[in-house]
Amino acid sequence: MIKKFAVIVFPGSNCDHDAYHVLKNIFNINVEFVWHMDTNLNAFDAILIPGGFSYGDYLRTGAIARFSPIMNEVVKSANKGKPVIGICNGFQILLEAGLLPGSLINNKNIKFLSKTVDLSTVTSNSIFTQKIQKDNVISMPIAHKEGNYIADKSTLEELEENDQIIFKYVNNPNGSMNDIAGIVNKKRNVLGMMPHPERACNNILGSDDGKLIFESMLEV
Repeated sequence: MIKKFAVIVFPGSNCDHDAYHVLKNIFNINVEFVWHMDTNLNAFDAILIPGGFSYGDYLRTGAIARFSPIMNEVVKSANKGKPVIGICNGFQILLEAGLLPGSLINNKNIKFLSKTVDLSTVTSNSIFTQKIQKDNVISMPIAHKEGNYIADKSTLEELEENDQIIFKYVNNPNGSMNDIAGIVNKKRNVLGMMPHPERACNNILGSDDGKLIFESMLEV
């Protein structure tokens, strides 16, 4: 059972406070910020890597953050089975760290996209979607320039065959292969997704569908 969440903070993170607010004030979960230079995550039951522009997105998104000391602990924690969710820039960092397959490149129109999108829930067979029925459509914002998911043919086939694709765009905004918006690893404890569930946890923001993802995780 998840009793304590870590929200990792890199230079350039800007969605860390959004995630903290949701976990603490909406779900009443014990949560702490963890600076990227820290080297211990033993006290935490789950890890969230938030969106933003870690290290200013220099080189490429997530490429420098992947080498921050805390990422060694994130990888160790993931390999031990702890739930890890990476949102937007967090997804990019998880890919760079090798915790998820594939890559993210510039959107097909080479523009930053900030809009609400609809996502089809591809599977309920994950700790992140166990409270969402398969094929249910949920809505939440995206805010990215490099959200175009790509992978080679064998990787895409493996993701489909292993039921590792969690969310697909209903109307693909960025050109992602197979309409992919979120995937999990083979052990199914690491989720990377470009849309922002933490920005969709209150109807005053236009949707509270993001709550379903966190509610699913908190049942672990």
